[in-house]
Amino acid sequence: MLLLVAFNSHAEDGHNLWLRAKSTGPVSVVCAKTSPTLAIAKEELEQGWQGKKDAKIALTITKDKAIKGDGFKLSENEVQANTELGILYGAYELLRRQQTGQAISSEISNPSYERRVLNHWDNLDGSIERGYAGQSIFWHDEAKGFAVTEKDRTLWKEYARANASIGINGAVLNNVNASQLMLTTECLQKAKAIAEVLRPYGIKTYLSIKFSSPQLIGGLKTSDPLNPEVIQWWNNKIKEIYALIPDFGGFLVKANSEGQPGPQDFGRTHADGANMLADAFKPYGGIVMWRAFVYEANSKDRAAQAYKEFMPLDGQFRDNVIIQVKNGPIDFQPREPFNPLFGAMKKTSVMPELQITQEYLGHSIHLVFLAPMWEECLKSETYQEGTGSTVARVTDGSIFPQKHTAIAGVANIGLDANWCGHDFAQANWFAFGKLAWNDQLTSEKIADEWLKLTFGKTQASIEWNVCFLSPVKQMMLESHEAAVNYMMPLGFHHIFAPQDHYGPGPWWGPEGVRKDWTPPYYHQADSKGVGFDRTQTGSNAVSQYHEPLSSQFSDVTTCPEVYLLWFHHVPWTYKLKNGRTLWDEICYRYDMGQKQVRQFQKVWDQVEPYVDADRFAAVQRRLRNQSGNTQIWKDGCLLYFQQFSKMPIPYDIARPVYDLDYIIKNFTKDRP
Repeated sequence: MLLLVAFNSHAEDGHNLWLRAKSTGPVSVVCAKTSPTLAIAKEELEQGWQGKKDAKIALTITKDKAIKGDGFKLSENEVQANTELGILYGAYELLRRQQTGQAISSEISNPSYERRVLNHWDNLDGSIERGYAGQSIFWHDEAKGFAVTEKDRTLWKEYARANASIGINGAVLNNVNASQLMLTTECLQKAKAIAEVLRPYGIKTYLSIKFSSPQLIGGLKTSDPLNPEVIQWWNNKIKEIYALIPDFGGFLVKANSEGQPGPQDFGRTHADGANMLADAFKPYGGIVMWRAFVYEANSKDRAAQAYKEFMPLDGQFRDNVIIQVKNGPIDFQPREPFNPLFGAMKKTSVMPELQITQEYLGHSIHLVFLAPMWEECLKSETYQEGTGSTVARVTDGSIFPQKHTAIAGVANIGLDANWCGHDFAQANWFAFGKLAWNDQLTSEKIADEWLKLTFGKTQASIEWNVCFLSPVKQMMLESHEAAVNYMMPLGFHHIFAPQDHYGPGPWWGPEGVRKDWTPPYYHQADSKGVGFDRTQTGSNAVSQYHEPLSSQFSDVTTCPEVYLLWFHHVPWTYKLKNGRTLWDEICYRYDMGQKQVRQFQKVWDQVEPYVDADRFAAVQRRLRNQSGNTQIWKDGCLLYFQQFSKMPIPYDIARPVYDLDYIIKNFTKDRP
């Protein structure tokens, strides 16, 4: 019989993230060289050591061809690397192994991607677009100016440490919907101050820019990327930036998308705009991350737009341009097939863009572990170069000879004490860093490690492993599929309430609003069936996928049922593989998602003895809210779509609690 032990004896606000360990004994750290980065590695080992007392650890800069980039070689008594950053990453990994009980043997760990970048959608007034954890850690209210305080520097240092501990080496400091003011002297001086704090931890600073800045702040009459005056303006501006930030990483650009200006405004292509900037960066080693998130108001299928615009330009981009592509072809939906641009652009560097902040997955209220979704994408077969051409391998340099490789995650970080709003949302920041370093990791391994680091003790007992680790890890691993079930099962997508993208809104579609901003555009429900026809008889978006996927997705009998309504308009009476009609299966999926979340509540309540009181109560409260939200999703979607199916909700499913009119009135904000 297991002895119940109380672990919740002290309060925690979550601010220390997964870096909670304190040294349990003295250790001697030896390094022949000195630098700010190496000093951090030495200090981390001394303050977090969990190994044998009075051990001696060597930090060795070497020239090992088997170690790539900032990779490292690890053993119990030595960290070897070709770079100082490799030493720092190795030190963090050594400490992690000690805390989680993983074996430490002579092995090499190389990063999958050269640049592992967080995109902060932070605005200069301190607000964050799709931010759910408070105000920006970088920018304050404009009324407070751009002064930098010691409190700011302390927070930035903690932020840099957290990123370095999981291998993240870049940060875009501002929103992709950028203000032209970002390139003014005042803002650049603030960026310089931030960069100085991040630098010793290996975090390169990047900025998002507004493409029309030459006109808006430069006094020019045009921002045409082929205009000599415009080219010179950008050359001068980039030179100014490098004088302030010598290790500046480059620009992230959102152009000709959702009203943002771009080269197409002047009859030029994405390649013209990106290459003009890339040429200016060439002398400094900087890059241009050019986003492929584009769509037109009159497009027949928004999901097909990026491919149509960018594929004809393959091979025309400079080698220091990377096309940044969202994991799916729409917009960070709970589940999407992978974006067909992955692998299709064989002559152009392409980087995945993942969304850590849960814009479409319950904000900072819902517990949704995103690693399974990202793993699903990264391990998807593109078949562009035969079997084994996964999204990971066609973007990390394994298959195509990209000069630069990169991966980006839209950050979920704010001024909340625990950084992320929800304590379990920290796991998604952690998971992004782990997958950016090793794109072959499993979600199970990431969840196991994060739980041990975040909630565990150095010497976890069998009881803790059985009563806390196992059930909570299983909850995390099931949470993404649960969210898909209670929000958008079977290939439903973008049926959210407008603006906040939080609750259901499949009914929303007022006159005068762009159709591709309304849910009916995506679900296409009518008396015959539901779903978006992307086969040859519809938008033909399936043709953008390489065989055998194109044929597989085209045939309703071979299309994976998780994508059924993504690619097909399906009759309500269509029989699925389990024998149920489509309508019945939709009902059962929404019901299943609700039951899964209610089971999560039971799991969390049972682990109360093993969690500090503050974090236990915070997570419990959010799970209650999440459970309530599943009722709204289930009732709203089933009652709305029942108007078209004219079929009964299966009688072994709990009846709706809310009326549809009540949900529409109280949970839909009638604005785009």
